[in-house]
Amino acid sequence: MRVETGEMAERLAIVRLDPATVRFRVHYNPSAPRTVSAWAGQLQPLLVVNGGYFTPENETAGLLISQGRAWGRPYGDFAGMFAVGSSPVGGEEVSVRWLRDRPYDPAESLTEALQSFPVLIKPGGVMGFPADADDGRPARRSVVAQDWQGRILVIVAPRGTLSLHALARFLAESDLDLDVALNLDGGFSTGLWLKADGTAVEIDSLVPVPSIITADYR
Repeated sequence: MRVETGEMAERLAIVRLDPATVRFRVHYNPSAPRTVSAWAGQLQPLLVVNGGYFTPENETAGLLISQGRAWGRPYGDFAGMFAVGSSPVGGEEVSVRWLRDRPYDPAESLTEALQSFPVLIKPGGVMGFPADADDGRPARRSVVAQDWQGRILVIVAPRGTLSLHALARFLAESDLDLDVALNLDGGFSTGLWLKADGTAVEIDSLVPVPSIITADYR
């Protein structure tokens, strides 16, 4: 999807996934970070996108849960979370949430989770990152979002022409019907790898990353 930004143009790569047909996982390896393409080569999943922020020592900056094991410290209510866990009505629930609206509870049964910030679209499709909160700096961007039908969207802006506010405004005004959208670690970390039914998207991260979100067919 093409996004005009004055004299510049960004081309968003957007993947929309139905949680009923794919299974999501969060992977984490601070001792052996890899580029997104290397993660994809190792795991051979349907999709790989880079995860959240990390320290110079490659440790996750926020809460991360992989196969039920937790690392890092939870962010405050300014942040958001991608989460996979048990649904209150049975089965599996996949969600993208704003922690102020739906806080993380250590007692909840999450098998996979990743926290990041800022929340670009707040619950209800409300633009969540105003111009006065932004320094206006353009960069490569990565986003995980959820639409009104409960589908998960992975959105990557690889050309580096969008500020966070410009991206938030576009997502809020788009026809993607987003309920919530969460910014992931952008800049050199941004990467998306997709191989599905003859379709390939290969946007590699420019640096190794210690955490990723993957999707595979059930």
